[in-house]
Amino acid sequence: MREYRIHNEAIVDANGPEEQVMGWYYYLDDKIRFPFQAQCIAANVVSPLKKGETVEVQPMAPEDACSADVLVMIRWQSRTMAVLLSQLAGVNVDESTAEAIADWHYWVAQGHSLTHRRVRTLITQACRKLTDKPGIVQAQRARRGENAVPSGELHR
Repeated sequence: MREYRIHNEAIVDANGPEEQVMGWYYYLDDKIRFPFQAQCIAANVVSPLKKGETVEVQPMAPEDACSADVLVMIRWQSRTMAVLLSQLAGVNVDESTAEAIADWHYWVAQGHSLTHRRVRTLITQACRKLTDKPGIVQAQRARRGENAVPSGELHR
């Protein structure tokens, strides 16, 4: 049921990582009822939260801030900042909010990552650009003293 919901509501018709990011963003924004209380369930090096801390979650972070991961805005020590949704668990939230957060946690636990997909896409795009201009690669190899590889072999 959860996988069906994820594939048919969150990432339906997503062509590539950028569209998957936006699919998740709008799915979560639509299903989560803000504000709500949450507890930090996992510390993260990019977040000031400690495991066990309780915070008030306000709306989703702006779209452009969520290009690599799903972020939500929180109120923490009289400041407002964005943190990873994956490090939070809702406290006494409604069914829709609980389900949406659980869907995101499940997807992340399955090894999916918007960051890794985005990085992979950028690397693939860069490699395609290089292989479209094999002379550049051959010149770099020649400078390093390596044998130049015929352009057809760059695709293997």
